Amino acid sequence: MVRILSIIAGIVFFIFFRGNELAGGTAEVRVPVLVYHRFAATVTDPMTVTTREFREDVAWLRDNRYTVIPLRNLVDFLRRGSPLLPLRAVVITVDDGHRSVWYEMLPVIRQYAIPVTLFIYPSAISNASYALTWAQLAEMQATGLVDIASHTYWHPNFRTERKRLAPADYEALVRMQLHKSKTVLERRLAGKIDLLAWPFGIYDKWLGEEAEKAGYAAAFTIERRPVTGAEKIMALPRYLIVSGHGIRKIVMDPKPAAGKGEITR
Repeated sequence: MVRILSIIAGIVFFIFFRGNELAGGTAEVRVPVLVYHRFAATVTDPMTVTTREFREDVAWLRDNRYTVIPLRNLVDFLRRGSPLLPLRAVVITVDDGHRSVWYEMLPVIRQYAIPVTLFIYPSAISNASYALTWAQLAEMQATGLVDIASHTYWHPNFRTERKRLAPADYEALVRMQLHKSKTVLERRLAGKIDLLAWPFGIYDKWLGEEAEKAGYAAAFTIERRPVTGAEKIMALPRYLIVSGHGIRKIVMDPKPAAGKGEITR
């Protein structure tokens, strides 16, 4: 009898204490979501991070026992409470679909076997000289390390377009950007497209409602704070990573940081 009670006590301890170590409930989750854009041997513009820095970031996460999790796991946890998340969870995302993702980023994530989500605006794919091709995206997706998500169809500035267009035309543009990106990506690549990154980090309540109507499960800004259980699902924050700033302070002390949460290219 004593042995049975001891076993039961052990099970209860595991459920309540180890379970909390893994997740802690949505109210306690604080997960930094990092966003990169371009990679190169040297810095050529404000959105470029050197490949050496990116490799050092990834190695530092591994050496300090952080776990890079798929972005989708975080979204599923926020929406449904599962799967449980590691206590030291971090997410890596990359916006735009620049060709350096193939040449510079892919070898690093293969070396360290970490998942990354690419937010793509499909109008550029296999069209713009700076962009990835559909074949490259498909091959990256086939590795099992890369998830593809939407960055609207051609990355418009919704604030500028709202000022420029008549209300009905603006609304039509937004709906086209949300639906066409999703449709094209789903047609070209295997898998459901239901995650979205707002271009330039610009969003508002109406945009969020339209994204939900278009079938998106979550959307992301670039407001500099960790994702918590209190976030609006259509305005989840991310930390913009630029060369020379690194990730260590963000990951070790993921408190809200100053910043508008928008970028200008």
